Amino acid sequence: MKRKLYNRLRWQITGLTLVVAIAPLVLLGGAIYHQFSKAHETRIIDQIKILASSQTHAAEVFLRERTTLLAMLVETHSYEDLSRQQVLSNLFTAMNLRSDMLGLLDLGIINEKGDHVAYVGPFNLRGLNYEQQPWFNEVMAKGKYISDVYMGYRRVPHFIIAVRGLSGQRSWILRATIDSEVFNRLVRTAQSGRMGDAFIINAEGVYQTMPRYQGNVLGQSDISPIHFSQGSTSVERKTVNGVVHYFAGAWLRNKNWLLVIRQQADDETGGLIQARNTEILIISLGVIAIVLTTVFTSHRVVHHLQAANQEMDALNAQLMHSDKLAALGKMAAGIAHEINNPLAVIGEKAGWMKDLLQEEEFQQSPNLREYLNSAEKIEEHVERARKITHNMLGFARRMEPRLDDVDVNHVLDQTLALMANHARINNIDIRRHYHAALPVIASDQSQLQQVVLNLINNAIDAIGTNGYIEVTTVLENNHIAIHIKDDGPGIPKEKQRLIFDPFFTTKSNGHGTGMGLSISYSIIQKLGGTIKFQSEPGQGTTFSIYLPVVMPEKK
Repeated sequence: MKRKLYNRLRWQITGLTLVVAIAPLVLLGGAIYHQFSKAHETRIIDQIKILASSQTHAAEVFLRERTTLLAMLVETHSYEDLSRQQVLSNLFTAMNLRSDMLGLLDLGIINEKGDHVAYVGPFNLRGLNYEQQPWFNEVMAKGKYISDVYMGYRRVPHFIIAVRGLSGQRSWILRATIDSEVFNRLVRTAQSGRMGDAFIINAEGVYQTMPRYQGNVLGQSDISPIHFSQGSTSVERKTVNGVVHYFAGAWLRNKNWLLVIRQQADDETGGLIQARNTEILIISLGVIAIVLTTVFTSHRVVHHLQAANQEMDALNAQLMHSDKLAALGKMAAGIAHEINNPLAVIGEKAGWMKDLLQEEEFQQSPNLREYLNSAEKIEEHVERARKITHNMLGFARRMEPRLDDVDVNHVLDQTLALMANHARINNIDIRRHYHAALPVIASDQSQLQQVVLNLINNAIDAIGTNGYIEVTTVLENNHIAIHIKDDGPGIPKEKQRLIFDPFFTTKSNGHGTGMGLSISYSIIQKLGGTIKFQSEPGQGTTFSIYLPVVMPEKK
């Protein structure tokens, strides 16, 4: 029952300590990871916003430079000059020689009727009429125009920049086709990381440049431009097939195009994953350390508590035993005094009866021997009763020990000499193993001799015949230990806890009073020592007496 209680207490202490210790650690780790994740997400968003803003500015500069170049040609040259094929060809060649990144595929002059009157480029577009094209009327109305990407007569994706010129009352158009690949390379420089992408869509969400992974030029994107506000860089977070993507978009000021930077969250989470793994490792090591420490500590606490409880039980048992001995001592004293008086009378009358039997008239009686035997039996049992009452009085008196200078080995020799004949008759060998340098101590020699006599006598009675008794003395931890071992039948397990109780005996009826070990226990306690025993059924018994080393000068 107590073992279950201690185990439950151990688990309760362990569980409560682990919850109190680990829960804050896990919560702290989760909070730190959450904050770090948010900071990492904010860093990604800020990064792609800055990238989108800077790349939008670069695209605006690209378009503005080419529009300004065409406007300068219109302002510095007349319609008549530019409509001459050779002049237009020389200008086109000169501009491309100055910069291979200009990206002009052709140049053309279109009159107010939409006729292509002069053209320099890889296609045969001279003579074509653009009056019905939407961009033609817009250039005529606004003066400048940048088209969306379209196929046109070339059947390849491209876009144009057109500027209106005025010569007197005549309006005409200088138009240039921009190499979309040059523009694509410019936009793609904003791509970052393994899965990053950069592209341009128009107001309808149609790709104007080639995306890196999904979609084609003039294909419909999955991005809704209305989610991105004009005049600022906006960010949208989308989950595609369980993967988080961040989109940063900025509108070009000189063209209704949206430049989009797309960044996959996994592509930028290397540091976050490493930080998470490091945090998990640290927390795991901390949890393991906490678990081991908690289990060890709870085990030690419960073990100490169990030991303290066992010690308290032992002290309570000793106290109860002392109270029992005190009560029994008082009772024994009363009983001994009450019994001694009738015993004296019985003994006196038995003696008187024997004296009467010596007279002549009784000598002739045929029952004389029976009378004498009966009187002797009465005296024998009276003497036996007197010994019992004498032991009871000795147990009850609780006399304080009288300290002498005691040589323990010498006391043992004297006591064993008294029992030598009794042991020899029963063929019991008494073996001595003495410590040669035992100190002389302050103790009560007669009471110590009584204890040893009781133990030796018990050992002889337990052996019966044909055995041995070993008497050993050693010096242990400032105590003199006397070990008395026999090879008798041992004490049954169920009777060992009662061995020092008064009137308890393992001997047969009429062969023991059950007072010897109780008296011995009381005497050794008064001498400041302890008496213990070890016994295994069938393997004999060892009684051990531990006496403190009290030097004579300190008595």
